[in-house]
Amino acid sequence: MSTLDNYQASSLKILKGLEPVRKRPGMYIGSTDFRGTHHLVWEIVDNSIDEAIAGFGKKIVVTIHKDGSLSVLDEGRGIPCDYNEKEKMNGLDIVFCTLHGGGKFGGNAYKSAAGLHGVGAACANALSSWLEVRVYKNGKEYYCKYENGGRKNTGTIEVGSSNKHGSLVRFLPSKEVLEDINFQFDLIADHLNNSACQCAGVRFILIDERDNNKKEFYYEKGIQEYLQAKNQKFKAINPVTYFANLDGEIKVEFCFQFLIDNYEERIFSFANSVFTSLEGSHVRGLKSGITKAFNDYALKSGFLKGKEKLDGNDVREGLSVVVSVRIPEDKIQFEGQTKEKLGTPEAAQAVENLVYEKLFYYLVENKEITKQIMQKIMDAKKAREAARNARDDIRGKARINSEKTTLLLSGKLVPPQSKEYNRCELFIVEGDSAGGSAKKCRDRRYQGLLPLRGKPKNISNDSENAFMKNEELSTLAYTIGTGTGKDFNIKDLRYDKVIIMTDADTDGAHIQNLLINFFFIKMRPLIEQGHLYIACPPLYRVSKMVGRKTSEEFCWTDQDVINAKAKLGANCEVSRYKGLGEMDADQLWKTTMDPNTRKLIRVRLFDLNAASDKIETFMGKDASLRAKWINENIDFSDKSDFLSLKGENR
Repeated sequence: MSTLDNYQASSLKILKGLEPVRKRPGMYIGSTDFRGTHHLVWEIVDNSIDEAIAGFGKKIVVTIHKDGSLSVLDEGRGIPCDYNEKEKMNGLDIVFCTLHGGGKFGGNAYKSAAGLHGVGAACANALSSWLEVRVYKNGKEYYCKYENGGRKNTGTIEVGSSNKHGSLVRFLPSKEVLEDINFQFDLIADHLNNSACQCAGVRFILIDERDNNKKEFYYEKGIQEYLQAKNQKFKAINPVTYFANLDGEIKVEFCFQFLIDNYEERIFSFANSVFTSLEGSHVRGLKSGITKAFNDYALKSGFLKGKEKLDGNDVREGLSVVVSVRIPEDKIQFEGQTKEKLGTPEAAQAVENLVYEKLFYYLVENKEITKQIMQKIMDAKKAREAARNARDDIRGKARINSEKTTLLLSGKLVPPQSKEYNRCELFIVEGDSAGGSAKKCRDRRYQGLLPLRGKPKNISNDSENAFMKNEELSTLAYTIGTGTGKDFNIKDLRYDKVIIMTDADTDGAHIQNLLINFFFIKMRPLIEQGHLYIACPPLYRVSKMVGRKTSEEFCWTDQDVINAKAKLGANCEVSRYKGLGEMDADQLWKTTMDPNTRKLIRVRLFDLNAASDKIETFMGKDASLRAKWINENIDFSDKSDFLSLKGENR
């Protein structure tokens, strides 16, 4: 029988229960790395938040335990534990052992909920070595434990009486299906901080038993107080201003503040208490409402004439804003189970209407503040137009070949031969010495080189396009080809991978930070779409002469050195590389540039606002922020060779 005839109904398989989650975890939690592991936490926390928003409980406690497990305790009504005659299952099995099961579908238990798919708790169970639930309800305590991806260990049992109410869920992620099961205190703290502003009056507590660390998050005034905390280190034109419409079917809140000497827009967006890192329809409505309000006011007040219009990017320069919507469970749509982007179309109009109406009225009624804001916007408009003219002038002077792809800038760039941009790589190399070795060993077809002379400029405190006066950075920008800032266009990217290749020392690390800072501020989509990388040259070479032949191993960690010594035997020589220039071309190719053997770190952006805060702290002009961070996070009393990081910043 042919292979075509072998494909019959018996070849088909239906995955039952929680099997689909174990087989295809990425479909449910986005990835199997640390992000997926923490997404399990968000799912359990979201269920507790839904209870708090519904009016049940004022405290949610998340604990990272010493054994690597994590628990979430709330003061809600308690997950139902009784038997469901229709489904022929008890409540805990419905919630933790079935996909799309729970209290979010009837429209009665929750008016608006974050955990709308009825999948999250079951995912946590499916992807855990074990999960246990304690429910405090109706004067009793109930207990159930599941093991190995959702198999029942105990069933639901009544263990005693209790005067508490709520649920405690504790789980240990499975190493069999998840790549990294270590919980990160900082990451969870940021998430709980975001959640706390959506639950005014609810206290979130994070405890790490591994090092006795603890943080609390509490906002009496919700998003208004949250934005004040976010902006406390900046000077502002106006106080945090709050507006809301809580009477409509889609409830909308937003607050805003314009910052002085800040050129970045910062938008914090939420939908049904979920922080939407990829934004969505509500942010689209927010931007439209803001731009429309300022354009109408500018025309009415004489800032604009005729057909002149303000660009939305100019309006939002230096604007810090929070927008939050609550949508009925039968209308809310997230794009994907990970709920990073809101898809509900109606949210755009609801937000735009409120923002336009309230903001236009605010501008009319607060003339002194509005005058300062409008001056900032008009300055941004002039700067953008001047920068565009300057860029056009520089582009006109650049020598471009007939296909307009390879720029010959100051003789620095060593371009690849191929025009297959989806295969080309640009190595940004520290100094001419490393550049010389890299030039000898590179794959000429697909690998280009751009040597840097000295350290790049820190552009954090510059006006929008001041970096264009810096030869190194302007050369880098034009080599990549996409443009910068508001003119960035990913379609013009000339290299699939932009790779920072520096020495493995403090100067090299500093150059990496300065370049990442530049890309984050001026070419952020390059990071967001996964095109920026860091090369990982080895730290050590372990070698041994065997007759006339030298055997060598390259090592990136101390453990690698130990393993190399064991492999090569006694009388090995260990060399510590101080820079890329110490390697000959063959060694540099084999360890750092050969796509088949090299190690690369992709620079990823998981939380834009957290990243912005870190950039401001470490690269901004306010040295007191760095001093504060150092004092709070560095243990100067440590007696070892290296200073140690305190608590969550280890």
